[in-house]
Amino acid sequence: VAMQPAEITLEVKRSNLRGLGGAGFPTGVKWGFLPKGHPGPIYLVINADEGEPGTFKDRYLLEKDPHSLIEGMIISAYAIGAHLAFIYIRGEYVQPWRIFAGAVEEASAAGFLGKNILGSGFDLDIVVHRGAGAYICGEETGLISSLEGKKGWPKLKPPFPAVRGAFGAPTIVNNVETICHVPHIIRRGAAWFAGLGTKTQGGTRMYSVSGHVARPGVYELPVSVSLRSLIYEHAGGIPGGRPLKAVVPGGSSAAILTADEIDVTMDVDGLKNAGTMAGSAGVIVMDETVSLPEALMVVARFYAHESCGQCTPCRESTGWIFKMAKRIVAGKGRKEDLDTILDVARRGAGTTICAFYDGAVGPYISYIEKFRAEFESLIPR
Repeated sequence: VAMQPAEITLEVKRSNLRGLGGAGFPTGVKWGFLPKGHPGPIYLVINADEGEPGTFKDRYLLEKDPHSLIEGMIISAYAIGAHLAFIYIRGEYVQPWRIFAGAVEEASAAGFLGKNILGSGFDLDIVVHRGAGAYICGEETGLISSLEGKKGWPKLKPPFPAVRGAFGAPTIVNNVETICHVPHIIRRGAAWFAGLGTKTQGGTRMYSVSGHVARPGVYELPVSVSLRSLIYEHAGGIPGGRPLKAVVPGGSSAAILTADEIDVTMDVDGLKNAGTMAGSAGVIVMDETVSLPEALMVVARFYAHESCGQCTPCRESTGWIFKMAKRIVAGKGRKEDLDTILDVARRGAGTTICAFYDGAVGPYISYIEKFRAEFESLIPR
């Protein structure tokens, strides 16, 4: 409260903090999109939907350190001029919701929320809102629609939420982990945080590591860490010394990497340059025992189920691609199926309201392109 709101925004911008929910957009820049001198309310919305397969780091923060998020929300709300903040928690996260809701009550009782916080004249209330189990509500405009009591359908942009968001007011939507970094940036300074990372992304991030590793779990590391180091040094390597086959580096929407492609840094730009994405940092490790056609079938089933149905390319293509993947795994595939999947995936990319289908295209294309021989071996000649 000794700092001006604009000073806080500038410090966050200088820290090179980027969104850690999937898009990787610079946080301070996003805050700067709010219209200047807006006469009405401004809202802060925290995205705790965390539906990306292979991702479970926000759950740990909600359960183990909820006051870190609350402190980050208070500072962020002060910076953007919001007096009401919402947190949208994934419907399946019952225990995280209970713990976080209790922490909000504790913060209110201690005088950190409500009227005139710490005698600063600044007011803030937090509304804890539970989702109902829809992956699409992790997309910020779909989340806002759901928060407003409507069907969780994404909206066309522009206008972006910073201009017209929740209930028609300017709104900043940030991920749980992103906002948990804010208190540390303000306490220790932007230069300290920026120095922990790479040239274009500051700080650390939490990597959810699952699959064939000796020590699965959540690892907080500088974003400059390599994928090889994350798997073999921190997560203990592959049990039994079996060879690595493939890795999903950023949640199921990220294009897969082969065993020869893991010498990459785990920041947004490092993975982008490798032809994939950092996404939500859900790292899924697969050894030689994994069937990639079966893995694609499972991923395709998820996207077919979770498509909201608003856009024709996504609604129709996800369902048909799942049916083709299922047919291939059952040994009833056709020789043209693989090229059909690739063609449909490429034609649909970039044609929908939100990025759901663009995310689904990542595994559709990369699994087949990088492991085509394995798919072809299941198709009758």
